[in-house]
Order: sequence, then structure tokens, then C-alpha cells
Amino acid sequence: MAKRSLAPAPDAATDLYETDFYAWTLRQAELLRSGDLSQADRANLAEEIETLGRSERAALRSAYRLVALHLLKLIAQPARASRSWLGTIARERAHAARVLADNPSLKPQRETLFHQAYQDARKEAVAETGLPLTSFPVDPAFELADLENDGFLPDAPAR
Repeated sequence: MAKRSLAPAPDAATDLYETDFYAWTLRQAELLRSGDLSQADRANLAEEIETLGRSERAALRSAYRLVALHLLKLIAQPARASRSWLGTIARERAHAARVLADNPSLKPQRETLFHQAYQDARKEAVAETGLPLTSFPVDPAFELADLENDGFLPDAPAR
């Protein structure tokens, strides 16, 4: 008995992409596996593949942002340090390491992503601490290597 396809007619590919993304993904996977690329929705497939790549880049930047945010809070308010802050730092360092291990081509972008994430973390630190933006240096208060180093925690500033 032949396997029955759940897929719609090829001319409906773009409509399906707009109306039922899940069904569209199943159809496109079926076409790719069968080698029938003539019926594949190539434009949307290419866009979705690029989106997957961008999401991995965004995941690394997000992990860097969260580590930077909590390191900034430790620097600015060491007396308020909590196990939750330290847990977030550890979790997001591990997440960043996993993203890099799974996507080694992101390694050359680390420095740029770190600087973007640091600027976002500064602004978020203002919202979380109530301190003015000037409390958090424009130039990173630590290096990318520090941010990625499981053993690094900033010293409290001298008062």
C-alpha cells in the first residue's frame, strides 16, 4: 500500500506557509527527503533556514546579555548579591558554551555579540537596580574572556 501524502497541491505551498505553518513544514520536509525540489517552496525554505541561523546568533547574544547584566549588578550592588544572580550567571555561561559548541561558526562573532549584549545589559541594569545609567560604564567593565570564564566573578569596587 502506497504511503498517502498529507501534503496539498504544490501550487498551494505559499498559501499553506501563511495559513498552516506546521503543515507547510511537514510538506517541505517530505519534498526534501524525496528529492522532489521542483515542488519545494524554495523561497520560504531559504528564509526559514536563515531564520534558524539568526536564532542561534540571538541565543548567544541573549546568554551574553544575561551574564553581563548579572555581573554588572554584582559590581554595582555587591551587598544585594543572591544565589539567584549566581545561578543565572552559571546557567547562561553554560548556555553560551553549548551554543558555541553546536555552532562553531559563531566564534568569530563573539566579540561583536558581547559588545552588543553589554550595551543592552547596561540599560537593563538601570531598570533592575534603580541606579542611573552613569553607574554602569559605557566600555565593558570586564572582558569577553571574563564573561565566559566559569571562575570569574567581579570584585566589589573600592569605596
